[in-house]
Amino acid sequence: MMKIPVTIMRGGTSKGIFILEEHMPTSRDQWQDFLMDLMGSPDQKQIDGLGGANSLTSKVAIIKKSTIPGIDVEYTFAQVSITQQTVDFKGNCGNISSAVAPFAIEQGLVPAYSPLTRVTILNTNTNKCIISKVEVQNGHVITEGSTEIPGVPGTGSPIYLSFKNAEGAVTSKLYPTGSPIDTITWRGKQLSISIVDFANPLVFLHAQDVGLTGIELPNEYTDEQLAMLEEIRSIAAELCGFCSKEEATLKSPAVPKMTVVAAPTNYKDMSGRLQKADQHDLLIRMMSMQKPHGALAITGAICTSAAIYSQQTILKDIIGLRKEIIRLGHPAGVMQTKIVVSFGKIESITVIRTARKIMEGYAFTKNAYSSVPLEMEYKVFNR
Repeated sequence: MMKIPVTIMRGGTSKGIFILEEHMPTSRDQWQDFLMDLMGSPDQKQIDGLGGANSLTSKVAIIKKSTIPGIDVEYTFAQVSITQQTVDFKGNCGNISSAVAPFAIEQGLVPAYSPLTRVTILNTNTNKCIISKVEVQNGHVITEGSTEIPGVPGTGSPIYLSFKNAEGAVTSKLYPTGSPIDTITWRGKQLSISIVDFANPLVFLHAQDVGLTGIELPNEYTDEQLAMLEEIRSIAAELCGFCSKEEATLKSPAVPKMTVVAAPTNYKDMSGRLQKADQHDLLIRMMSMQKPHGALAITGAICTSAAIYSQQTILKDIIGLRKEIIRLGHPAGVMQTKIVVSFGKIESITVIRTARKIMEGYAFTKNAYSSVPLEMEYKVFNR
């Protein structure tokens, strides 16, 4: 076995394992096997690893201090499959991104300045920058506060996360197919979809076009409906050039993210609270690794906001004017984003999150990885 220093952190509505890159295998060829081992995949329960048997808790952030001028830390995101022998490095996770700066500050990678420390993060998956502002006191990150985010119990200190120039994060194009609206043939039916790549690639679909209402909660989807949405997402993956539609579930399970949208209406969220139609601008339901997201991916909210502002996608059927403050109604409540525009172009989109450290210590892998630094080796006692 190998003994590896790890930190478990919650970032927004996700939870993940944070590892310094110096503690990863030096050969990138070993990263997938190492992370699968660490998380206990493939196994539906992830019983033999750190994974939480949910796509929102089967995530890893790999962090290092940057030597690039103007960049404080570099961050690589890994979505570890629960049931397949695969790790998806194509896109980023906005919720996990919100915990990167607190982790970097506590690890001493970034100097702590009171009352607010600004951290510039380069996400290596997308080669895009994220500006994070974190409250600090006496050299340490503040976690207590009054900020509440839907999908997370309690409150915490606000973390301001701004995605800068996030267009074409994975495909290098805002519209991966070259068109803001595509017509696809699915089960003999013509469907209008929009594939947009801003912070992460999403494929948008009107709920009514596939017999959904848009107010479904995660436990209300049938297996047939989930299979239907994955079929459409797989077609979009092929249109993006990621792989064939037949291979999409295995080779590109995390992107593009399936996103079902509908016009605002009254609905009850997962806590039973009534969310009124006049309190949100768009109903949105996202899939995460072929399962319904319990809230809303941050990169999904960022991409959706950009699509609304563009006024070119199928979202214009619901929101027919440009907005700089956007309220998105998701299963756990309502998320708000703020768009900053410069010379008619989106400069950044900001969200507010909370994050905190849950645990730090050592994890033990089942297998040895020879390229892991020797001081990380753990020898099993003879029995």
